[in-house]
Formats: sequence, structure tokens, C-alpha cells
Amino acid sequence: MKLLVTGGAGFIGSHFIRVVLEQRPSWSIVNLDALTYAGNLTTTMDVQTHPQYRFVYGSITNRKLVDELVSEVDAVVHYAAETHVDRSISDVEPFIFTNVLGTQRLIDACVRHGKRFHHVSTDEVFGSLGPDDPRFTEATPYDPRNPYSATKAAADHLVRAAVHTHDLQGTISNCTNNYGPYLYPEKFLSISITNLIEGRPIIVHGDGQQVRDWIHAHDHGMGCLAVLERGKIGETYMMGGNTELTIADTARRLLRVMGLHDNMLSFVNDRPGQDRRYAIEYTKIERELGWSPQIAFDDGLRVMVDWYRNNTDWWRPIKDSSGYKEWYRDQVVRNGDKF
Repeated sequence: MKLLVTGGAGFIGSHFIRVVLEQRPSWSIVNLDALTYAGNLTTTMDVQTHPQYRFVYGSITNRKLVDELVSEVDAVVHYAAETHVDRSISDVEPFIFTNVLGTQRLIDACVRHGKRFHHVSTDEVFGSLGPDDPRFTEATPYDPRNPYSATKAAADHLVRAAVHTHDLQGTISNCTNNYGPYLYPEKFLSISITNLIEGRPIIVHGDGQQVRDWIHAHDHGMGCLAVLERGKIGETYMMGGNTELTIADTARRLLRVMGLHDNMLSFVNDRPGQDRRYAIEYTKIERELGWSPQIAFDDGLRVMVDWYRNNTDWWRPIKDSSGYKEWYRDQVVRNGDKF
């Protein structure tokens, strides 16, 4: 099997690449990545010399490049996306180009060349759950609440339309919040861990009672591999971590892991469009494909903390850049606290 992985220099895509190279050593991978702010070649430094791996710099919106690469492989696993809600609120245009147009370019190429296509999506397309609502399932109606999730919902619909209209050999997976090493420091856990290492507090938006379900990126990668190999064409598969926690509880677990106390919490104004709760019911993929999450959250969190402590050369240049500092002041702190 020869795979084209889009966005493989990003956090979740790079974990999938490692899963494939470990679990399927006879397979080969072409990693197509535009190396935007969240894409970093150092994220794949450990696989760059692997004989079954090749990196190609470029955008999924480049029709000619996408067509050429798709023609050379057996299947496409599509991770490339603009993903951060706050950035989509400030400027949605890059999200439309990458998440919608880029996905359609990949679909077109896969239809043209008759190739297998797996599209990696998010639970955010389903909107927000109340505290007592049942978890999201494959039958949950779409209800995106922010520009990011709206563009991911559009991409999901394009995949389904192509399956029915053009016989695309497509599947979709919707996954909950990922965590683990190499998470770019714009997400809650990576910002929090690096802040604490630097002696700064964890920033919690609003009352901290927003509920998120956490899954390790390695478990997610194993799930995508299962769908790619055994998933039924045209089907959607949900992947959850079975770890529902409020943001405040997550922060306190992190403080305990790092030997710190609640005085390192800073509550600030909530962000616009904040969904209250995400949670995924993953019984379908467990029943049909035999997948379930294997990494307990506290165990994965300890490993993640150790990784950030031991890899400051990966994340500190990101946080020291002027662009990051400006974004952090505008999008994370929000309430005028000293940066």
C-alpha cells in the first residue's frame, strides 16, 4: 500500500504517519504539507530518513500537484486543515480555501483516478451538547457553531456527495479533542503545559465548565488505520476517548501531574462561539472494526508533560516569535492581563 497523507507535518497527521510506519512496515507514505504556521518539519524529524517516507512541500489547493500525487498512490488519508477556532473567528478565508476547496481538489483527483479516500473530521461539526444530552453518534444532525466547524462540516458534506454522485471510495471519521506530543501551542493543553514550564499560569476561558472528551493522537491514528483498512465505503465512524472532563478539571489534573497548585489558574473572559460540551459515542467503530482507545488520559498526560519538558527546542522558538506573542495577547488572554 502506498499512501498520500495530507497535513502530515502537523500534530495529528504526524502521529498517523508514525502509526503506519510502525504497524505496516511494508507500506510507503508520501506526506504533502504546505508548512503553514502549525506545520513543522521538525515534527517529523524522526521519520524523515525512513526509506518508506517521502515529504512533498505544497498545498492541497494546488490542483496539478494534487492530481499528480494522487495518481501515484493507492489511497489518500486527508488530515490537512486549518483547525483553530479563534483564528477562524478572526479570519475565515484561509479555512474556506484549505478545508473546503482543498478537500474538493482531493476528492476530484481521487474520483478521476479511482483511489480510496479517507477524510478526517471533527466532533465540532455537531455543535454543542447540554450536560445531560446523549453523546454524538454517526446519526447526530450537523449544527456547526463557529467558522472553523462550518468549513469542516462543508468538507464532510462534499465527501458524502461525491460518494453518492461520483462513486468516490470515501469514508469519514469524526474525532474528539486530541492530545499528545507535538501539539502546537495554540491548543489548551499545549499552551497550559508550556506556560507552566515557563512559570506562567494556565489560562481558562469563562467559568471552565466547558466539557471536552480527550483522546490520545496515537489512538486516533490507530482508529484511522482501522477505517482505512476495514471501513465500509460511504460510512462515517466516530472516535472518542471516553474521557469527559471540564476544562477546569482538566487544568487541575495537569497541575497535579506537574506538582503545582490552583494558584496557577487564571480565569479570563470567554471566547465567542464557545461550545459547552463535546462527547462521542464510539460503539459503531468498536463493534464493526474492533477499535477502542487504549491510552488512559492521566498516563498520556504524564508522557505529554515529560515530552514538552524535554523538547523545549521544539516549542520555545514558536512561543518566542513576535507573531505568536501577538496572537496570544489577542486571542488567549483577552482581558488585558499582563502577558
